Amino acid sequence: MTASATQDAPDSQAGAQQELPFALVYGQAVTELPLDLYIPPDALEVFLEAFEGPLDLLLYLIRKQNIDVLDIPVAEITRQYMGYVELMQSVRLELAAEYLVMAAMLAEIKSRMLLPRSSEAEAEEDDPRAELIRRLQEYERYKVAAEGIDTLPRVGRDLTVPRLDAPQAKARKLLPDVSLEELLLSMAEVLRRADMFESHQVTREALSTRERMSEVLERLKGGGFVPFVSLFRAEEGKLGVVVTFMAVLELIKESLVELVQNDAFGPIHVRARAE
Repeated sequence: MTASATQDAPDSQAGAQQELPFALVYGQAVTELPLDLYIPPDALEVFLEAFEGPLDLLLYLIRKQNIDVLDIPVAEITRQYMGYVELMQSVRLELAAEYLVMAAMLAEIKSRMLLPRSSEAEAEEDDPRAELIRRLQEYERYKVAAEGIDTLPRVGRDLTVPRLDAPQAKARKLLPDVSLEELLLSMAEVLRRADMFESHQVTREALSTRERMSEVLERLKGGGFVPFVSLFRAEEGKLGVVVTFMAVLELIKESLVELVQNDAFGPIHVRARAE
């Protein structure tokens, strides 16, 4: 193979690689971008990593470099953390306030570790990273537990519950089977209860005041005194007592009879008034 042929082969391969289409539009291969194609700068954004908060970001940085949580190089972690914050600001992402609070906390820890301290002060004071380590450990436990729960089979994602609608069923109402003996017993019970009820018709006895006045006058013939209470008959009931009393009052009003009482609260007598 000549040198010229050897040089032409890579050029032909490079040309073939450059002509590979990067898109298919209506089945046609597109190898060059149209000159009049305008793509807005914010048309597409790809996020390779998503963090749920500052602790999640710190834990990611620690895991990525296989750093022991109990021995965190605060200076390096702070530098990487601030780099991520500056990256989010450069792409115009709204930073949550908790990210800035964590940045201030890292800066404070870094400054406290850089300050010179005596051996006695180091023995008395706690490690400035202690609170951050505690929060990271606690967050890591919850994150591992959440990841474990997420791996469990989930209905709608990993499992599909079959559903089959039941056919429409019409219930047929069965009529009771009544024997002749039960029917006769029921009829006898109805008749027995009917015998417990009786209808009574009460007729009103007509009493006339005028007739009773004539009866009182007939009894007072002879001019003798008759006890007032003897004019009433108990068998006539309240109606008879009222009619007799009204008859006596009418006779007194017409001056046909007179009442006589000798003593206070004594018996009352009735007699016909002399003509």
